[in-house]
Amino acid sequence: MIRLIFGVVVSILLSLACSKTNNNTNPIIVPVDTFIPVASIYLDANEQTVNGFGGATAFQPNLADADVATLFGNQNDSQLGLSILRIRIAPSDSTKWKTELSNALRAKTFGAIVMASPWTPPAYMKTNNNLIGGRLNPKYYSSYATYLNGFTDYMKRNGAELYAVSIQNEPDWNATYESCFWSANEMTNFINGNTFNLGNTKLLAAESYYFKQSYTDSILNDSLAASKLGIIGGHIYGGGLAYYFNAQYKGKDVWMTEHLDTATNWNAVMGTAKEIYNCLALAKYNAYIWWYLKRYYGPIDESGNITKRGYVMAQFSKYIRPGYKRVNVSSPYSKVLISAYKGNANKVVLVAINTSDSAKTTRFVFNKNSIGSFPSRFSTRITSATQNLEVSNSVIVVDSGFNYVLPPSSIVTFSSN
Repeated sequence: MIRLIFGVVVSILLSLACSKTNNNTNPIIVPVDTFIPVASIYLDANEQTVNGFGGATAFQPNLADADVATLFGNQNDSQLGLSILRIRIAPSDSTKWKTELSNALRAKTFGAIVMASPWTPPAYMKTNNNLIGGRLNPKYYSSYATYLNGFTDYMKRNGAELYAVSIQNEPDWNATYESCFWSANEMTNFINGNTFNLGNTKLLAAESYYFKQSYTDSILNDSLAASKLGIIGGHIYGGGLAYYFNAQYKGKDVWMTEHLDTATNWNAVMGTAKEIYNCLALAKYNAYIWWYLKRYYGPIDESGNITKRGYVMAQFSKYIRPGYKRVNVSSPYSKVLISAYKGNANKVVLVAINTSDSAKTTRFVFNKNSIGSFPSRFSTRITSATQNLEVSNSVIVVDSGFNYVLPPSSIVTFSSN
């Protein structure tokens, strides 16, 4: 009974300490209490490599220099640390190419990588001679491959080499804007019948609206087509967020290349936090890319101010850097979503999303049987309905772990010093 009372008192005191809204960074050392539920972290249980987090500038004008710095910089609390820019390949429009080139060049100065997506081939290549709908005419398959090669070369010659180029945005969606239908067989035949002179740039497909695995299975199950493809990409509108065994079994990175939610209330923004967790920890995707970077529902609004969703994305993007590996971690609560990542030089990042309406006292423990050493101290950042990437008290690892009270409806990031 005495030990139980002690545990309750410790939890209350720690909760009060973690709820402070000042910048106190003095470490908290909390005695081990075996009654506190444990989250076990296995630093040698490697999962996927994280390529990064980002968003798109497609169809939009040039970003201001200040916006680019806010989005892709990572030097201070006013920068979000995003690392992927998605741009549009405008059909035969060199003016639009220059706009996206400008965005790409400036994003790359902050270390970002760039992927490009076409919403349609040029109209003359299509069965309906229109930028909306229709299909790529088979007699222009070779011309379209040359077109994609040409855009890739244009970006490289101008100092903004692409990391990846897509064949088609949402080939399975009936849109009223720039678009083009492709069947899975058509895309497989297109890949098989053409040479892609992309250099270091990876070919990406198929950016299905629903992330239909049956669509890209056609490519993956064809050995020639699969050999030319570097990344499987897809969108998660209407579902589709799922582990893709076939892609990962065949050594392909898997990217979530577009999603949005126009709602901006706290519940919706927490939904984005859960979505990022699901993409990384459940589906094991390598990248998470939002839709518009500069929009009221994106990471910054039309005035360049960081939004609530931007702060939530930053709880991941500022600390989980490109090249980090996700590792296994357990959570003792069904409504607390915990993911763990490690980088070079013993760097470890933990992200805990408490989706419940009550505080959750948790003991984070590094499994001694899995690694020889682990960090001794973590700094913490919190975003909640009333906090924006706020500095909280740092924690000291004692007896291979530390205790922490996760505030209700919050995201807490622990980053090793």
